[in-house]
Amino acid sequence: MNPLAGLREATAGRQAAGLRRTLRPRTPDDDGMLDLASNDYLGLSRDPRLIEAAVEAVRVWGTGSTGSRLVTGSTRLHEELEAKLAAFCAAPGALVFSSGYLANLAAVTALGRGGLVVSDAGNHASIVDGCRLARARVVVTPRKDVAAVEKALAGRAEERAVVVTDALFSVDGDLAPVAELAEVTARHGALLVVDEAHSLGVVGEEGRGLVQSTELFGASHIVRTVTLSKSLGSQGGAVLGEPEVIDTLIDTGRSFIFDTGLAPASVAAASAAVDILQHQPELPGRARLRAGELAATARALGLETSEPAGAVVPVVLGPPETALAAAATCADLGVRVGCFRPPSVPEGRSCLRLTARANLSSDDLAVIRHALTAVAEVKVRA
Repeated sequence: MNPLAGLREATAGRQAAGLRRTLRPRTPDDDGMLDLASNDYLGLSRDPRLIEAAVEAVRVWGTGSTGSRLVTGSTRLHEELEAKLAAFCAAPGALVFSSGYLANLAAVTALGRGGLVVSDAGNHASIVDGCRLARARVVVTPRKDVAAVEKALAGRAEERAVVVTDALFSVDGDLAPVAELAEVTARHGALLVVDEAHSLGVVGEEGRGLVQSTELFGASHIVRTVTLSKSLGSQGGAVLGEPEVIDTLIDTGRSFIFDTGLAPASVAAASAAVDILQHQPELPGRARLRAGELAATARALGLETSEPAGAVVPVVLGPPETALAAAATCADLGVRVGCFRPPSVPEGRSCLRLTARANLSSDDLAVIRHALTAVAEVKVRA
């Protein structure tokens, strides 16, 4: 039997169901399109200050970190970035990884191993994979269901327990009930891991994230993970927490121990982005304002959306074929949008995901309004 035949059949099945995914390499000018698909929420990925910091780091340190962080992959730049991230987010310490995905894997597997891990059903795939690799008993609770989390913790036999949730859910754009989860986990002697990937740089008056904005940053049982590739316009990730947490990840976090350290250019760019956030605290508010304007435009056209808590604005269209047709229509009109289909979203909830940016202009909003008007027509015809 040809071992590739089954793969071909599965690919054909995904194609028929409208679930085929393809790579679409873009040009430096993004093919002249208006970008509403990236996670560059503050528009910093092309900021001259980040570019210059990255270029200078390459001149000084070279193009790669040369090894794992426990061997040769840690530089003074890594140490400086960790100190900046910890200070900006009011955390005792930080540990930088080469991606936010690996930061989540390390946090869930190292902290949850051998115990109970309670994971929200809406969590990112990196958290789901961390649960699978943790060698722990895993309970998946309905989205934002604090009572279900408490039930899982109260009925556990395991001594150790970790509850993990996105701070801002990456598709629906709503916030997790972190204050309630913090109270429940504290009462039951559990750690709370909060993934701030989509909230750092956007949520809170100065973009310091959901935990800091809800004044929970002093709770020692809360661990935060962040990415450097969204609002900070760079690459990489980090875990923020108490010294005991950082030590555990360094000693036992496999995705830290066995991975090459983040390249110096990315470290320097992220460090420059943190400096910008500190000196331009109005940027997060601009991103949220633009997101609200996008959502208001969608609602006025009869499209299903939600009130954004950050920069993510979903436009729910139903079947995957309708979402694909709507994304193609937007592209024809010069707007690049995200298109989410199962398994990224539940059946019947395929959607466009619009991501606002702090630097969207009034002219940009007019182009987007024209594209969403066409999307509304696509949905009527579906």
